[in-house]
Amino acid sequence: MKLWVVKHATFEGPGAVAAWARERGHTLSVTENEYGQALPTPDDFDALVLMGGPMSVNEEGRYGWLRPEKALVRDTLASGKKLLGVCLGAQMIASALGAEVRPNAYKEIGWFPLEITAAGREHPFFRGLPGVLPVFHWHGETFGLPAGALHLARTAACENQGFAIGTQALALQCHLEVDAESLKEMAVGGRDELDLSQPFIQSEAVLLGQPENLQRLAGSFRTLMDQWIQA
Repeated sequence: MKLWVVKHATFEGPGAVAAWARERGHTLSVTENEYGQALPTPDDFDALVLMGGPMSVNEEGRYGWLRPEKALVRDTLASGKKLLGVCLGAQMIASALGAEVRPNAYKEIGWFPLEITAAGREHPFFRGLPGVLPVFHWHGETFGLPAGALHLARTAACENQGFAIGTQALALQCHLEVDAESLKEMAVGGRDELDLSQPFIQSEAVLLGQPENLQRLAGSFRTLMDQWIQA
């Protein structure tokens, strides 16, 4: 399959998406929005992956690519192509479909357990995965659920951690795609956000000192990606 990744920040790349694509024999192309590269069209790919970033999807006046990218979300859904949004990418899908994106009650930065909802455990994307996963988070905003979306996951700090649109689109507020390299890039790139006085923000040492979580997450992520593509 032809996968297309849209990056919004230099320190939030595809991470384990790239390794998974290589393992499965998929091709992967990347558009880097921070360098003004042109967005693809649905004719260019079989599956579209929207990565994270420190901006808000509500800052359309500041980031001129937000409106075109939201239009691409709608065009991708209309075309029947697969769609995955991670963090900002998930918020992009929600916003493109008319749901509210707003500040969360707390910033959530670090390793916190992700609880899969009862509906999520029955959905083809998450079938067979553990009901609770150790997952990496880095966000200050959250999204409402678009009309017709299925609520997939939550954490103690954030109720809406994921949703599905049928078996076509998957939106994840959290970062299941992190690997050791991408995690370090995020920790360095967002270091000024690590305010340890807040209850759901961990230190850089804690962020980078969880190799066992990375190892467990890697297997779950590959299963999730396989099931997203195959569903």
